[in-house]
Amino acid sequence: MRAIILEYYKLRRRRVWAMLTLFLAAELGWAAVSMSISISRSASNASWEALIFSLSSMNGLFLPILTAIVISRICDMEHKGDTWKMLMTTPAGRRSVYAAKYICAVNLVLYGILAQAVFIIGFGMLHKLESPLPLGLLLQFTAGTLVASLLVAAMQQWVSLAVKNQAFALCLGMLGGFLGTTASLFPAAVRKAVVWSYYLDLSPVTYLYQASGGSYITGTIPVLQCIAALFITVLLYTGGNAHISRQAI
Repeated sequence: MRAIILEYYKLRRRRVWAMLTLFLAAELGWAAVSMSISISRSASNASWEALIFSLSSMNGLFLPILTAIVISRICDMEHKGDTWKMLMTTPAGRRSVYAAKYICAVNLVLYGILAQAVFIIGFGMLHKLESPLPLGLLLQFTAGTLVASLLVAAMQQWVSLAVKNQAFALCLGMLGGFLGTTASLFPAAVRKAVVWSYYLDLSPVTYLYQASGGSYITGTIPVLQCIAALFITVLLYTGGNAHISRQAI
C-alpha cells in the first residue's frame, strides 16, 4: 500500500490526471458529434446499441495511445531520475514497485472507462433514446473494456520499464491505436493475436454489414476470449515483473 501511495505522490506534479481528462474529452467529444450527426441523418441510429458500438470502435484507437502515455509518464520517472538504486535502499523491492505502478496505471485507465459509462448514460438521456437504459450491455461494455485495458497495460508497462527511451513505448501505443482501429478488417483468427483488437472483440455490441445497410447485434461478451485475455495478461505481467526485477541497474 505504501508503494502505491508513493506512486500517486510522485505523480502529483506531472499533470497526468489533467492530461487523461483532456484526452478523454477529445474522444467523448468526437463520439458525441459523430452520434449526433448519425441520428440527424437517420432516426434508427438513435439507439443505445449504436452508442456503445461507436465508443467500442473509438476505444480501439484512443485507449492504446492513452494507456501508452499514462504508463510512459509513470515509468519515465525512474529512468530520468535514475531512482531505481534509491528505491532499492527502501524496504520495497522491485517487484512491489512494479506492482504499484501497474495498479496505479490501471486505476487511471479505470477512471477513463467509468467516465465513458457516465457519458453513455448522459448522452442517452439527453437525446431521449427510446428503449430503457440497457444496464446489462453497459456493465458488459465496462467489463470488456477493462479486460482489454488490463492486457494492453501489462504489455506497455513491460516495454516502458525495459526500454529507457519512452519514444519506443509511445510508438508502440500509436501502432496499437492503428491496429485497434483497423482490427475489424482482419480475419477472426488474426484478430485474436492482435491484443489491441480486444477493445472491439470484447464489446457486447457488433455491427452486421449487409448489402443494403447494416444492423447492430447485441449479445454477451465472448467468455473464452475474455479468459484468454486475462491469461495473457497474467503471462505478460509475470514475465515483465521477472525481467525487470532481474535487470541490471
